Amino acid sequence: MELIIREYELQLKHTFTISRESIDTQPSLIVQLKSGGFSGYGEATSNPYYNITVPMMKQDLEAVQILIESTIDETPEDFWAKMYPQLKHNMFALCALDMAYNDLYARQQGKKLHELWHYNIERNPLTNYTIGIDTIDKMVSKMKELPWPIYKIKLGTSNDIEIVKALRAHTNAIFRIDANCGWGIEETLNNAIELKKLGVEFLEQPLKADDWAGHEFIYKHSVLPIIADESCIVEQDVAKCYNHFHGINIKLVKCGGLTPARRMIEQAKRLGLKTMVGCMTESSVGISAIAHLLPQLDYVDMDGALLLSEDIAKGVKIAHGKIDYSELNGTGVVLK
Repeated sequence: MELIIREYELQLKHTFTISRESIDTQPSLIVQLKSGGFSGYGEATSNPYYNITVPMMKQDLEAVQILIESTIDETPEDFWAKMYPQLKHNMFALCALDMAYNDLYARQQGKKLHELWHYNIERNPLTNYTIGIDTIDKMVSKMKELPWPIYKIKLGTSNDIEIVKALRAHTNAIFRIDANCGWGIEETLNNAIELKKLGVEFLEQPLKADDWAGHEFIYKHSVLPIIADESCIVEQDVAKCYNHFHGINIKLVKCGGLTPARRMIEQAKRLGLKTMVGCMTESSVGISAIAHLLPQLDYVDMDGALLLSEDIAKGVKIAHGKIDYSELNGTGVVLK
């Protein structure tokens, strides 16, 4: 097996702002695994919140290149278990590698990834489209630019309710709110009351990631469901979210890829938690991988490639929230 690593600077259509940062470009690392005439692709983007850069990911993958390339006929689960001890300090790099291996393995089996997993795709959820923090006029403009059935709205400003009221005046779409750890307890509870009146479906990560007591309190008292994001990073966090959140948003880069994400979904379902997978402004490489998890999810946020001015790959297609799979096997990805 051959390991190929590529680095990209993904250009965004608009400046993307959340409660803690603004970006115009998104550095991304693409892993390609080649074996027996087949190629599998995986992706992980850099993230300052988690202190991960593309050079760090590349260096860590190259450090275990011999071990990677010596792999023969292992299942994705066995491959992940072998690579985890080597890359557990850099789950983003492990994610890109695991994604590529899952893709390669499915292509070698002559199946799409969801077929390999025996998932039924007939009732897949729609993806939301994200509106980053901006002036109200620009947020309205972004929404009008792409009419959509579900919007995720980034908040964490001094006029959050005013923003949502202004957006609501222009659409009947479902709203989801992501505060990215930007609110306090009282602010969350008060905002939830007003936001429920405005057709908001749920609140994502209102408090800081380590405020477990605070999240337990708002879990019990909020009029809207609360979904964990920054509080649910790896598999061990799922059980901690029980009785603190109504659901979890899994990010593949944070948990180490598709393989652990599937286990997290199963564990969440056993605990009665809603399941969601989110993206990190990836290209169609990462987005297409997420698509194969859809049958197991209640909600999904896989609009990353739609936020780019130019995609580096072709894979799943998304129109008005609905996902159509590529005709190709694996994740269905081809680099442009």
